[in-house]
Amino acid sequence: MIPLPAPPRFQYGIGPMANTPHVFDATAELFPRLVLENSEKGPVLVNYWSPRAGPCMMLMPRLVRLAGEFGGRFLLVMLNTDEFGPLARSHGVVSLPTVKVYRHGKVVDTLHGAESEDTVREFIRKHLTDPSTTLLQRALATHASGDTASAVRIAAEAALANPQDVRIPLDLAKMLVLQGRYAQADDLLQALPSEAREDPELRRFAAHVSVLRTAKGAPPKDQLHQTIAADPANLEARYQLSAVHLVTNDYDAAMEQLLEIAKRDNSFHHDAGRTGLLALFELLGDEDERVQRYRELLQASMH
Repeated sequence: MIPLPAPPRFQYGIGPMANTPHVFDATAELFPRLVLENSEKGPVLVNYWSPRAGPCMMLMPRLVRLAGEFGGRFLLVMLNTDEFGPLARSHGVVSLPTVKVYRHGKVVDTLHGAESEDTVREFIRKHLTDPSTTLLQRALATHASGDTASAVRIAAEAALANPQDVRIPLDLAKMLVLQGRYAQADDLLQALPSEAREDPELRRFAAHVSVLRTAKGAPPKDQLHQTIAADPANLEARYQLSAVHLVTNDYDAAMEQLLEIAKRDNSFHHDAGRTGLLALFELLGDEDERVQRYRELLQASMH
């Protein structure tokens, strides 16, 4: 966010951080463009200060450091009240230091006094929009308009912008599923860090996607039964059969195969038998008789 015309850089002598490109000196003439117009693009913080006030000298370097830390996500403007007192008073400044946040031409928040850097950081943070949030909102709106292909591309940008937010890959995976791109959705979810995969909603959806992917590539049901009859240890065939049963809502038959997989090999597809059963338990609920029965059978198989 670079204001036009470019006002003079703030030159208070606190070392190299004074050279940050996001800190500017205000004048009465520049204030409308520097503060009010720029606040249409993003948050603008105005620090009302005086060189005669000691607390101002304490707060000022903290603000400059944070302007550099946030790297342009807000604009910091310094207004010397000794020089522009009437302008400061017209904006409701009655004590120093005062920091006001401007958005869309109006004051939306005020901070009084020389607060600690952590306090000021949190004060600033609540007025910043995460770029990934904006991208995800665009993606969801684009999907709602019917252009899911473009929505997927935008959501992928959001995921790259904020890899720590599990809701972004989750929403992206949902869009991929709507396009029938089950393998890509499954690969995306499986590539997430293990702690992210423990999120309950993500874990349930990942199990659902894995089932869809497996069922889509599975042979016909009769052929799978024949394969298992000839080779009961063929866990891939059992997993495919469980997926085929699940997409037709035959939960008993699906759980039977998943239990057999859990009994035979807990390393198969990252413990797919047990995790598949647990996902179904969550889906059906503890009151379901099938859940109670297969939970007991699963526990017995582990001892």
